[in-house]
Amino acid sequence: MDVSKLMFREGLMAGERILVTGGGTGLGREMAEAFLKLGATVYICGRRQNKLDETAEELTKLHAKDSGGRIVGMACDIRDADAIHTMVDAIWADGGALTGVVNNAAGNFISRTEDLSVNGFNAIADIVMRGTFYVTLDIGKRLIAEKKRASFLSILTTWVWSGSAFVVPSAMSKTAINAMTQSLATEWGRYGLRFNAIAPGLFPTKGMSARLNPGGSGGNSNNAMNPMGRAGEMHELANLAVFLMGPGAEYVNGQTIAIDGAGFQATGGTFYPMLHALGDAEWEQMRAMIKGTNEKDKAERTVG
Repeated sequence: MDVSKLMFREGLMAGERILVTGGGTGLGREMAEAFLKLGATVYICGRRQNKLDETAEELTKLHAKDSGGRIVGMACDIRDADAIHTMVDAIWADGGALTGVVNNAAGNFISRTEDLSVNGFNAIADIVMRGTFYVTLDIGKRLIAEKKRASFLSILTTWVWSGSAFVVPSAMSKTAINAMTQSLATEWGRYGLRFNAIAPGLFPTKGMSARLNPGGSGGNSNNAMNPMGRAGEMHELANLAVFLMGPGAEYVNGQTIAIDGAGFQATGGTFYPMLHALGDAEWEQMRAMIKGTNEKDKAERTVG
């Protein structure tokens, strides 16, 4: 990310303590970098300690000395509520209550729904829906008990408004988190806890491309379909995340904000236009590519 394009003053987030789930790679890493650059203490979690350590080391060298911020990697499988509790205990012991949580960890892959297994559905729902709720509940209960204010931000998609063919487990799970965002904004607003969400359009990452556009064979990655003719740039997403998580926007609550160049208004932002005509052989080829990516990731987690 080009941090020179961050639109906020240096030190804006000094004193903030923010957890970013799925913060070792992709969009989570980009947001964590922005928070760190602006002076926050940032905790990033994911399933691969080696990747978290690598990210923390790289970002520390880039920003920590000048910003006064700090970044810490903590391995945690958010599908496991007990593991979350242990991680959050460690965060509290490392300096006290969090002031912010970014629910970014996710999983997704394209598939015809008739090809899904129960395990395939749960692989997504356990991370996106259940894991996000487990993190939010554990941290929220602590903050309420301690009478501390904080901001929660969830990374969704525009499918929460329309659904999307070929990614039904993700569309269902993200929609549930959109409902959680609006529900807790009203229920827990009285405790000084805010809940908002971002619905990004196309912001290409390695993981996204491998599972949602394997081999460049489908997906909604055609920039020509977007009114602005391009994908999003990481600093644009980071600036919106900082606005919602930093000081000065405390009256923004219960909102899901799209950042997609008006792609949703133009095309619906779904996978149907690019994938509905694919045949059995093309789907089989994509399944094989996705399986290879998953096996590689599993091997890396085992090593790390």
